[in-house]
Amino acid sequence: MQSVTFITGNQRKVDYLKQWLGLPVRHHKLDLDELQSLDTRVVAEHKARQAYKMLQEPVLIEDTALTFVAMGRLPGTYIKWFLEEIGAAGLCKIAGTLPSRQAYATVTYAFCDGKDVHFFTGRVDGVVAPEPRGGGGMGWDPAFIPDGSTKTFAEMTPDEVTQFSPRVRAIKPLKAFLLAQHKGASHGN
Repeated sequence: MQSVTFITGNQRKVDYLKQWLGLPVRHHKLDLDELQSLDTRVVAEHKARQAYKMLQEPVLIEDTALTFVAMGRLPGTYIKWFLEEIGAAGLCKIAGTLPSRQAYATVTYAFCDGKDVHFFTGRVDGVVAPEPRGGGGMGWDPAFIPDGSTKTFAEMTPDEVTQFSPRVRAIKPLKAFLLAQHKGASHGN
């Protein structure tokens, strides 16, 4: 398989990717510019191209978003900043002031080989919980309940998370892409 480096400083994200990709994953922490855009692909492409330029090798980045339907595309790609300022409890409080608690979570992986950027996105619809629940997960996991569950991601076991995870939904096509790249390279294409 073509070598790829996952750009993150979050070991949990690395472990999760390794588990679901079923392939070796190297990772590297880089300080990348956070382009301000509500379009996840624009943000992901910018980070992937910047990481490639810094390392001069194929890279993979991950970008997550949590969007409250009643707020248009917000917080969306700005979720990291919302969490830093108001935490999961603040997210739940904001959702309580809206006409609907409906939300959706997306995870986008962007693979850059120096020329092209390929995107792999998983989306899960759900609601924002009335208050944060659970001690597991990452980021906004204590605040989000996916459709089909009564638990937040932070309350779920790893097996339960698998059923709903936008990461798993994004990793499946990513894995197929990487395997196809490997197959093409081994046939001299």
